[in-house]
Amino acid sequence: MNMERRCILLVAPLAVAVAIWLPNELLAEDLQEAKVTQAVQDVKVVPSGAAARVVTVNETVRKGNAVQTGAQSRSELTFKDQTITRLGEKTIYNVGGEGRTLEMGSGQFLLYVPKNKGGAKVKMGAVTAAITGTTVLGNVLPSGIVEFTVLEGSACISLDRVGQTLLVMPGQMVVYDPVYRRLEDPVEVDLQQELSSPLVRDFRPLPSAPLIDAEIQSHHQVAAPNGDLDRAVRAAGAASIATATPDQFMQAFNSLLVRYPPSQVRTLVAGAIRARPDLADRITAAAGQVRPVRRGYGKDAKDYKSYKEYKGKEVAPPECPPWNQPVQPFIIAPLTPQINSPEKPPNNGD
Repeated sequence: MNMERRCILLVAPLAVAVAIWLPNELLAEDLQEAKVTQAVQDVKVVPSGAAARVVTVNETVRKGNAVQTGAQSRSELTFKDQTITRLGEKTIYNVGGEGRTLEMGSGQFLLYVPKNKGGAKVKMGAVTAAITGTTVLGNVLPSGIVEFTVLEGSACISLDRVGQTLLVMPGQMVVYDPVYRRLEDPVEVDLQQELSSPLVRDFRPLPSAPLIDAEIQSHHQVAAPNGDLDRAVRAAGAASIATATPDQFMQAFNSLLVRYPPSQVRTLVAGAIRARPDLADRITAAAGQVRPVRRGYGKDAKDYKSYKEYKGKEVAPPECPPWNQPVQPFIIAPLTPQINSPEKPPNNGD
């Protein structure tokens, strides 16, 4: 009886440890190899320590290998959990980063991560983005500049060197410039125009296409005939959005800005910029005066909550403010105070 009880006491903790460890390990392994589901023109696999060779469709590329595309070439990789990585021309992608990390060497890419699959991190030089249930476009230039755009979902992008973090919402692009060594403020982009990218247009439809279309429609509705912005502009004395003077338009926009719920402000901003791109700077500046209290993954919070409950410990994101915070300068302080200095002669006890 005592021996049986002792065995149960020894085995139970081990079973719990395995139950905790195994799902996370399996999740990490989901991104350790991928099947090549499309290859156009010059696409090669570069095995570790071996010469590059032409890749074939349906070939499995494993951790330690890189996929490289030439000029006017592109490729698509699909992972076990249905995460999709698309590579544009002159791009290098290293398969199988640590945990659920995807490492982009250089070039253009599209990344789709399904919801409730544990999320992922994408490392782009000095910048890392934590995403879950998200579709993004990115570009890592040879100069070190990084361009990162969210098509649907949300992302928490971080500058690794100094810990600067920023929440990026759908329809927003963030740029990292190595000259200034900081993440710039997000700018609104035209999602409809982003869909003309070869990484979207020249491949099969994305599983997240309906979500991207819903974002586009929400932006359009802001400035639609008899929509919120249209009515506000007419109340300001203009005949239409297009003919409104800058002051009339901004008066209308500001009247909506104070009434919109925080979760919808970004949609209002995106719609207003789309309607009057000539006033983009003024619209962005006005919206920047309104800081939402909510922190985290924005309207994608439900997805993030279910993702945390699912298994995704590998990709727990940092605290991610919904506005850009300036990087604090690093000031070197002396290790020991200078007791004797030219300004203060030594005290000899006189």
